[in-house]
Amino acid sequence: MANEWDLSILYAGFDDPALDDDRKTADELIAETIALAAKAENLPHRFLLEEYLELSEKLSTVSSKLYIYSSLRYSADTNCVEAASIMGRLMDKFSETAASDAKIRRLIANFDDLDAQIDSDFGEYAYLLKKLREDSRYLLSDAEEALMAKMKISGSSAWEDLHSALTSGVKAHYRGEDIPLSAVRNLAYDPDPTVRKDAYDAELACYEPIREAVAFSLNSIKLQMINECALRGYDSPLDRALKDSRMKRETLDALISAMEEYLPVFWKYLRAKAKALGHKNGLPWYDLFAPMGKSDRKFTIPETKETLLSFFEPFDCDLAGMIARAFDENWIDFWPREGKVGGAFDCGVPTAKQSRVLTNFDGSFSDVITLAHELGHSFHDQQVFPHSLLNQDYSMPVAETASTFNEVVAGAASLAMAASREERLNLLESQIMDACQIICDIYSRYLFETAVFENRSEEFMNADRLCELMLNAQKKAYGDGLDPETLHPYMWLCKGHYYSGDLSFYNFPYAFGGLFARGLYAKYREEGAAFVPTYKKMLWATSVNDVEDTAKIAGIDLTDRSFWESGLKSIAEQIDEFCELVK
Repeated sequence: MANEWDLSILYAGFDDPALDDDRKTADELIAETIALAAKAENLPHRFLLEEYLELSEKLSTVSSKLYIYSSLRYSADTNCVEAASIMGRLMDKFSETAASDAKIRRLIANFDDLDAQIDSDFGEYAYLLKKLREDSRYLLSDAEEALMAKMKISGSSAWEDLHSALTSGVKAHYRGEDIPLSAVRNLAYDPDPTVRKDAYDAELACYEPIREAVAFSLNSIKLQMINECALRGYDSPLDRALKDSRMKRETLDALISAMEEYLPVFWKYLRAKAKALGHKNGLPWYDLFAPMGKSDRKFTIPETKETLLSFFEPFDCDLAGMIARAFDENWIDFWPREGKVGGAFDCGVPTAKQSRVLTNFDGSFSDVITLAHELGHSFHDQQVFPHSLLNQDYSMPVAETASTFNEVVAGAASLAMAASREERLNLLESQIMDACQIICDIYSRYLFETAVFENRSEEFMNADRLCELMLNAQKKAYGDGLDPETLHPYMWLCKGHYYSGDLSFYNFPYAFGGLFARGLYAKYREEGAAFVPTYKKMLWATSVNDVEDTAKIAGIDLTDRSFWESGLKSIAEQIDEFCELVK
């Protein structure tokens, strides 16, 4: 069991002959795609569909290997110049197909016999082709699509890379020592209140040298998104995010309105925690993640494995078996280090039917739960791998379902094992703390990004202005639960989800996933083992269905606000217990 992940399932290194072979194969497939587009108008419909889907499968296979390998190497070491340059060259190569791909998709979308073709020969790709027809209204001309793809390389993608490089390379001066940003942020979970406060001060101070450069990144990315949405005919970046999410506005409205109604419940929790920690004006930001109860245990990597297996073996042997493989076969890159990106993520590797997980593990119980979360993504990957590669992409909201479901299962199992009041308080508060993040913090991020898009067309927002918008959003989301004098004005800088030229509003999916998972867990409690096949079937369907149709497999109507309230009520019950425990 190693501390770093094994990427040899992709390539042995950048000098691996197989990598060069795949790059040559990609060049050949790109040329074939361009050639197919040149004659596409004169081809029979069935032949064009067959050729296009086959070429797309092959190109997706080889491009995913190349890009996943380079991006994983870069995430583990942002100082790796070779990884960054290969990603740039790959983006440039694949941008060559943009015009050809747009032309073929537009032709297919206008087939008058598309439904008949799907019914007769292409049923496997029914959802993909119907979405292609629906999305074709937002395509630009062939030349414009090619230009847009080229410009993104030196536009939003470059600004995104700048953000990653600056935040992964910046050092925080903490107690006379320079440490990585990810390491100082991990100290927010330390049981010592002076450590948390000093780490908070050190973190805020370390943003000063990079804040204006990152502000340029954010402004540039958001303006590009605004302009692209206008060119393509979307009503707004939020409209595009919802369409990309395969989700109705009615679902988002039901979710957000339920969250807003329950915000005061979370403020009650924050005030109770503040009082228990000796604060009079609400909870300071630096104590948001302060552990409550007994929390001095540190987990080794083997202990983490055994703990996770004990959580998930009673639920499903397939899930437990996959977790064991993740540890035994070195799917996970554990420890923080210089140059490694912060946070945690899962990356599916479809060509190997495995996943790779990055985390900045320090042995806390919170990090054990983070691994449970990311391995939930890995389990989701396992459910969609049986699809053809073109049918494996699922949307942002359901992307957080399996991961958060894992958190709920792990949380319930850990509470049942609590041996004392202090241990129960610690475990209970940890779960409420995470729930507060997916409700209050996510709501603040949603408000902030909304404000950025509303202002960006008319205003360049420097670092001070972005801090002002973030503080306004936090005050609305956290109410009187937090001390207004000690918030986090730089949450716009340290969260990478804002820095994508292709994704906007990657915030509400976390609230969606958290509350959706709680609703699913309630069904599991009712149905027992009979629910597990339904759960797997639903995960399998996420990549070939709209969000609402996916939920219907489990008997859930996502546009019904009462469904979201049911998840919030379960958190409210935990908050009531917490308030009693800390009286």
